[in-house]
Amino acid sequence: MNLVDNVLQDVRFAVRQLRSSLIFTCTAVIVLAFGMAASVAIFAFVDAALIKPLPYQNPLRLVGVFGSIPLFPQSNLSYPDYIDLKKLNTVFSSLEVYQSNGNLLSEKSGTQIVRGARVSDGFFRTLGVTTILGRDFYPGEDSPGVQRTVLLTYSAWQTRYGGQRDVLGKTVTLDNAPNVIIGVLPATFYFPPVGRAEFWTALHPAGNCDLRRSCHGLYGLARLQDNASIESALDNVKAITKQLELQYPDTNRDQGGTVASLSSVVVGDVRPILLVVLTGAGLLLLIACVNVAGLLLVRSENRKKEIAVRTSLGASPSRIARQFITEGLVLAAIGGLAGLALISWATRVLTKLIPANLMSRMPFWDDLGLNWHVLAFAGAIALLTAILCSFTPTLLLSRLGSQADLSARGSTSNTWRRLGSKLVIVELAMATILLVGAGLLGRSLYRLLRVDLGFKPDHLVTVNIAASGSNYETNAQILAFIKNVLDRVESLPGVSSTGIARRGVPLDGNGNTYWFRVVGRPWHGEHYEAPNRSVSPKYFETLGSTLSRGRYFREDEDASKPRVAIINQALARKYFAGEDPIGKQLAYVSVPAAPLEVVGITDDIREGPLDEVIPPVLYVPFLQDVQNNFTLVVRTKQSEQSILPTLSATIRQIDPAIVTYRGVTMTEKIQDSQSAYLHRSSAWLVGGFAGLALLLGVVGLYGVIAYSVSRRTREIGIRIALGARPSAVYQLILKEACWLTVIGIVTGLVSSLAATVLMRKLLFQVRSWDVPTLAAVATILGICALLASFLPAHRAAAVNPTEALRME
Repeated sequence: MNLVDNVLQDVRFAVRQLRSSLIFTCTAVIVLAFGMAASVAIFAFVDAALIKPLPYQNPLRLVGVFGSIPLFPQSNLSYPDYIDLKKLNTVFSSLEVYQSNGNLLSEKSGTQIVRGARVSDGFFRTLGVTTILGRDFYPGEDSPGVQRTVLLTYSAWQTRYGGQRDVLGKTVTLDNAPNVIIGVLPATFYFPPVGRAEFWTALHPAGNCDLRRSCHGLYGLARLQDNASIESALDNVKAITKQLELQYPDTNRDQGGTVASLSSVVVGDVRPILLVVLTGAGLLLLIACVNVAGLLLVRSENRKKEIAVRTSLGASPSRIARQFITEGLVLAAIGGLAGLALISWATRVLTKLIPANLMSRMPFWDDLGLNWHVLAFAGAIALLTAILCSFTPTLLLSRLGSQADLSARGSTSNTWRRLGSKLVIVELAMATILLVGAGLLGRSLYRLLRVDLGFKPDHLVTVNIAASGSNYETNAQILAFIKNVLDRVESLPGVSSTGIARRGVPLDGNGNTYWFRVVGRPWHGEHYEAPNRSVSPKYFETLGSTLSRGRYFREDEDASKPRVAIINQALARKYFAGEDPIGKQLAYVSVPAAPLEVVGITDDIREGPLDEVIPPVLYVPFLQDVQNNFTLVVRTKQSEQSILPTLSATIRQIDPAIVTYRGVTMTEKIQDSQSAYLHRSSAWLVGGFAGLALLLGVVGLYGVIAYSVSRRTREIGIRIALGARPSAVYQLILKEACWLTVIGIVTGLVSSLAATVLMRKLLFQVRSWDVPTLAAVATILGICALLASFLPAHRAAAVNPTEALRME
């Protein structure tokens, strides 16, 4: 009972002590709360993406299966290759495929584009996901000629069918084909590689691409056998793809295979940024703790008279230490609770930094919260903080030992100056590391957003168009529709030029590659590979790109004319070094078609991500490759945002059944691209941590110098009384600050060279030892430190010798 009473007494005394020093208490609590909130909020993202198991049965046994070519280390599979892999492998208990796609959903109210996915019949059994209503696909239900069936996601069931249980057996028309609804997936189901698909249809391979071995459009999902590892699976897949390459040299030459854990497939490029930002948050938390430790040391030394009185009255060192420990625990508890209260706010702020298109691929971030992983991490941080707050003051007491006169200045002041100066060096070093990281990421973002695009992105918008039905089946019908669209759009006020593209527009990606060879060169089955774009004659003019040589496509170059092509500079450099490509003939290797004559060379356009090397690209006339779905590119003289609604309305006036979607300005597309997001969010987050670290480091330096001045007031007064000039006093104080600053900055710069190696993947056209960044960080931190030290130095120079000499 005495123990409980003593503890309660210590707690009450600790609360009174903290309440009597509100400035100290509020400062310490705010520093700890923000440090804890930032680190725990970032950990919540890391936990959801990297630690929390995927919501499937035994997810560690699930892997992604891919093709592999030099241009795409994880590329698509063809359907025939998938069938062979499924039959020949010895490491998978099941192997299935999936494909993300958009479906045209036809209803009485009209036609709209919806997110969908095609999967082989055992896809959900491989994941271990069961329906909550109805059934899964039967074995063989994905075969050609079988009745088409579809599974609904829970959200589609609720929003489109009102959660009615009689939805089973109803027919939904997707891409003009009737599909029978056979089941509903659980509300918790998601599969990030395909985004937020609403309709999951059976595969039903058909058409030219699905049945052609050289056409790659599927990704593999497999479950490892109990005795198989990812390494053995990789060896097995490589052996099979090598066998297929020998068996089918015309279609599978240079086609390898690879395997990766499903978790790495899901997380993708987000992993490096999460680890870097978590490291930054950890450094910020450490700086916060060091700062609080400094505050506690100052406060402990200022209470030495209290300690001396209590000791003289019979209090043992252990009893005094217990009181200090209790105060530290109470302070850490208040800071921890304040930090927990801020976590929800910090999480919302971080979530708003993520673009909607990326969030759709990261559904595990939808329900971020304080699960047991996050609470355990928060508890560990709170425990470490409590230990720091509890035992920092006792460190000072242990140095004092059993001195009878604790009021003596020398030992305590020197103790604080030694410990405080070391803490400040640590703070400045860690602040330097964060500032260097933020500077490098900021320069990377600056360079990324100003990288040469090969076209003019301002006043440029794109909108996807899909037309289906009997009115858009023949080439003549589609050409008439396209002419109608272009004529109407070009007549709109402010429109200066229009173009059309298929298989992507700038920044869409480097997929849709074709194999080709140069006619006239010796050929033994090898092939070149390049992304393929199908574009209209005015496409390049609309983009604002530059033609290096040759000519653009002509308006009369339709399917009745000889086939032609335009190549980019990258293709010319790679495959026609030392030659003139104009007039050369290119032939597709795996697609029977007449050769294409190269009629022009355009400057490199950044078709894929901003931070990737521009590959060789092949452009062909849209009029020679007519399709009823395409992307409209419009250059306008007015605001890009204002014309988007007008474009959609104008196109739908032609036929209400026409679907328009993904209308976006090119500026928005650049800003919201995944590469720009990764660089921007990492720069902002690490920059925010660096700013707080700079503030805490400078405050810590100010505290050390100010306290040093307060403890040396008598000495300074004597110096002034003996004739020391103010400049000499300034020099005395600033010299101490400069040494601490220089040691902290140098230590931080050396450490940052090693630390920034970890973030190399996030840097774009910037080296980890970028001299201007290092120099700028050293300069900024040095100036801030000088300003923080000037006020104590000014106070020291203004000391009244008479008043100073009267002090104890």
